[in-house]
Amino acid sequence: MNVRQWSRDLTMGARFAFTGGREGWMRAVLTAVGVGLGVALLLLTTAIPSALQARSDREKARTDITFSDVGIPKASDRTLVVAAVDDTYRDKDIRGREVQPEGSRAPLPPGVKKNPAPGEMVVSPALADLLKSGDGKLLRERLPYRTVGTIGESGLVGANELSFYAGADNLAPRIDGSRVTRIEHFGQPLGPPDPLDPVLVLLIIVVFVVLLLPVGVFIAAAVRFGGERRDRRLAALRLVGSDSRMTRRIAAGEALAGAVLGLAFGTVFFLLARQLAGSVQIFGKSVFPSYLNPTPALAVLVAVAVPAAAVLVTLLALRGVVIEPLGVVRAAKPARRRLWWRLLLPIGGLAMLYPMIGKGNTSGNFNQYLVIGGVLLLLIGVTALLPWIVEAVVSRLGSGSVSWQLAIRRLQLSTGTAARMVNGIAVAVAGAIALQMLFAGVEGDYTKSSPNDVQRAQMQVRLPYDVPLDRAREQYARTDGVRKVAAIGTASLGDKKHDPDSSTSMTVGNCASLREVATLPACHDGDAFLIKGGDADPDALKLGRPGRTLYIDPSYDQGLVGKQVAWTVPQGIKVARVRADATNGLTGGILVTPSALPARGAEAVEGNVYLQIDQSAPDVYDLVRNTTAKLSPLAHAWTWASTEQDNRYTSIRTGLSVGATCVLFLIGASLLISQLEQLRERKKLLSVLVAFGTRRRTLSLSVLWQTAIPIALGLALASVVGLTLGVVLQKMTGVSVRVDWSSLLSMTGIGAGVVVLVTALSLPPLLRLMRPDGLRTE
Repeated sequence: MNVRQWSRDLTMGARFAFTGGREGWMRAVLTAVGVGLGVALLLLTTAIPSALQARSDREKARTDITFSDVGIPKASDRTLVVAAVDDTYRDKDIRGREVQPEGSRAPLPPGVKKNPAPGEMVVSPALADLLKSGDGKLLRERLPYRTVGTIGESGLVGANELSFYAGADNLAPRIDGSRVTRIEHFGQPLGPPDPLDPVLVLLIIVVFVVLLLPVGVFIAAAVRFGGERRDRRLAALRLVGSDSRMTRRIAAGEALAGAVLGLAFGTVFFLLARQLAGSVQIFGKSVFPSYLNPTPALAVLVAVAVPAAAVLVTLLALRGVVIEPLGVVRAAKPARRRLWWRLLLPIGGLAMLYPMIGKGNTSGNFNQYLVIGGVLLLLIGVTALLPWIVEAVVSRLGSGSVSWQLAIRRLQLSTGTAARMVNGIAVAVAGAIALQMLFAGVEGDYTKSSPNDVQRAQMQVRLPYDVPLDRAREQYARTDGVRKVAAIGTASLGDKKHDPDSSTSMTVGNCASLREVATLPACHDGDAFLIKGGDADPDALKLGRPGRTLYIDPSYDQGLVGKQVAWTVPQGIKVARVRADATNGLTGGILVTPSALPARGAEAVEGNVYLQIDQSAPDVYDLVRNTTAKLSPLAHAWTWASTEQDNRYTSIRTGLSVGATCVLFLIGASLLISQLEQLRERKKLLSVLVAFGTRRRTLSLSVLWQTAIPIALGLALASVVGLTLGVVLQKMTGVSVRVDWSSLLSMTGIGAGVVVLVTALSLPPLLRLMRPDGLRTE
């Protein structure tokens, strides 16, 4: 290969791209915009690792609560007491901390210049905006602090994160190692995260392949914008003495120029999207623009691969085109496309995936190279099979209305162009169907039914020791939307003040609340009950003898001092039978009503309130949380759900949703650009038809048919390939094969909806092109 000759021809082609007048610039800009959208999405993808690492580093830097009572430092002028007061407001999570410095050198949270005094708070910019807005009325009632500052970027994991630090006092006596602790610095070390199981790794790999492959397909299609006009222009080069190889190299240079300009466009699009990312929240996730820094090696790979792909795609596309000095040989009937090599791609993909069928989570990791190669070959098979299918179908279509015949004849003359427009959508839909089937198949492994009885209660509140149960019960009963309240306190009972030999549980509540956990005989305030029968606690039967002195909340060798309140088992203690509570747990030990406790006994009781609510009442969840905040900032309320899902599985599914949103935007934008380019190439043809009296309605319908027929064939092929890949992936993960018909129909519908939207957006330009003055030329 003569490098000098290649470089000269490529340079000449690049010059033609920018010196060919208005037509040349239009073609170059359309190519650049199409390529640029794909490049921008690739750059965003290469920035994902750095964004995830940045979020992780920020989260580690502000870590304070490690849920351990081991290693709590002693109070000094370098310590800070921190309490977790996380909250939720209208399905938005709020990260909250109460802080109490114990000296002048107490550590500062990241992003905070000064620890707030009691009654003050510093908030994230997003929380500040929410509190100032009309939507934050109920939240303002819940946070009775004066805002004295904002948290800097270094203290937040996302631009839209809701977070605050509030000043407090008297936190030290509440230290329990879980919700309240003492620290000497932020950034407490956490244990290494649990490794992902093989199925989750498989999900991540398939998600990346499925989301990125349509981007590559669109970039390959974008570099061929204006292909028919370009090929006709190349005939003029043959006329002045260029041979066929030189002509192809010049054409590749023209595509190379568009791809390089597309890199510039893509960089600009990426920078705009990067800046916009700071103000956008997708599926509850947000980032700072500074997070989105593409990995240098991957960015260089994109910069090299896109122009190289443009040259390669152009050379491959021109192999089937005969360019002669007097024109391009397209009028003759082209040779029929061969099917055999197109079938080899999906068959090869299945062969690569077959050895991993049945592995699931029990036979080691999946071979990543085989997974990537197999999924790629199956999805690329869509792009190879679609032109053959379009050609085979449209060659057999004929009679119909004028608009139908115009559309069919156009498709018969350029099946490759029609298939190129649809390839990206077909690949995206096929991959989405397979992924939805895979997620549906393994969802049961990462979703478990909650043990809570959501018919008996829909919310639970955990109360600190200093909140009386009676007061909590009254406050919740007066809250709008609350139908029933069961306030139950728990404490431990031991036979000694320190390190008891025998211990059991004590449950405290009024008669109505105690009946939620046990079957009681006649009950009055002042009664006590001993659980007998069934799975009764043997220690409770021994400790519950009348007249015996026990100790509420004895202390253990864990650095935490108990209340050690003496209590004598009453002579009239009654027998009760255990009953499953709202959490479907069995409560054993001794049950007492409030009056049966000694004077200081209530201080050792930690309360839980179970609420049955009217879910149709407006803002009922936030009203309950407001009541909780009034009782104590350290009280915590949460909503029950019938199912619980693994956080890592949920994160992967959220990542898929975010990525699919971006890819759908790319699909729509690229398809619109491709459609406009096709209309621009047919400008004179449309003008001729209008000049001869063809109705605009007929031409509009013909354009619609030209889009609808390939799309219908592409979506049908995508459904078959997507179902096949989905079944194989389900077999690989070891789950029973189940076709998720709703996902299949929804993905196909979304693909069709994108096409309908693009067609509607292309109608105004089409109507402008259908004018007789379009015949004018210079």
